[in-house]
Amino acid sequence: MVKKQASRSTTGTKVTTLDQISAGGVAFRWQDSNVEAAIVSVRPSLRWQLPKGIVDPGETPEITAVREVREEAGIETKLLALIETIEYWYRSTNYGKSVRFHKYVHFYLLEYVSGDVSNHDHEVEESRWVNFEEAINMLTFKSEREVVEIAWEMIKTTRKDIK
Repeated sequence: MVKKQASRSTTGTKVTTLDQISAGGVAFRWQDSNVEAAIVSVRPSLRWQLPKGIVDPGETPEITAVREVREEAGIETKLLALIETIEYWYRSTNYGKSVRFHKYVHFYLLEYVSGDVSNHDHEVEESRWVNFEEAINMLTFKSEREVVEIAWEMIKTTRKDIK
């Protein structure tokens, strides 16, 4: 969390606003001539999403993206490029007080190097490889579906032999 400021709620009480920075990515691999992306299902609602997490102190978003994909999807990857940074607002509690978060998520294109999606951490219910069309259909958040679409276009521009 970077910046802290106060604003007033509709009831007139002060609400703290915090910036929160996360990073993750679209990890992909080649299976013969097909391209697959790693997606994860998280608790408690078992929604499908891209692997991502909060940037720890001393980390860059790039390091966080590779770490989070390793932890949540169970795979080692090589960072290729920034896909997009999305931002949104949400409310939660922080140490028992109402807080408004301004969230930034940096998504990177990451190429599979090694590992197995079954080696994900305890925060993840399931990690799996799916083709890009399936990923777009399965992901819960519209912003993440759009990130996958951009990643697919990035991959296609580097490989003229795929459609």
